[in-house]
Amino acid sequence: QVQLVESGGGLVQPGGSLRLSCAASGRIYRVNRMAWYRQAPGKQRELVAVITSGGSTNYADSVKGRFTISRDNVKNTVYLQMNSLKPEDTGVYYCNAKIFTSDLQLYASDYWGQGTQVTVSS
Repeated sequence: QVQLVESGGGLVQPGGSLRLSCAASGRIYRVNRMAWYRQAPGKQRELVAVITSGGSTNYADSVKGRFTISRDNVKNTVYLQMNSLKPEDTGVYYCNAKIFTSDLQLYASDYWGQGTQVTVSS
C-alpha cells in the first residue's frame, strides 16, 4: 500500500539544527496535505507544521521563526528544517500525509510514519 519513511532525527545541542525528511511511497495517486507532529514524553501528540499541496504553510506558535516545512511534490517528500533548537523541542517526530491511492477515491486516507527521535540536550 502506502508507506511513509522518516529520517534525520538525532541528538543535537541547544541552538543547533536538524533536518527531517519523510518520503511517501507505494500506490499513490495524489498527495494532499503533509504535516509534522511531535510527541514529548508524557504529553499528547501535537501538530508542529503543515503544508498543503499548493505550498501554503502553517506552524505551531512554539516553532514559528525557527522551523520551516517544505515539500517536493515530484518525490512525494516533506521536509522539516529545524533551527535554534531548544530542549523543549525534544520528542518523537511523526510525519503525516493525506493521500489518494486512486482517482476513484472520494476522500484522502490518513497515513503516518514510524517516528524519528529528536533529542536536544547539552
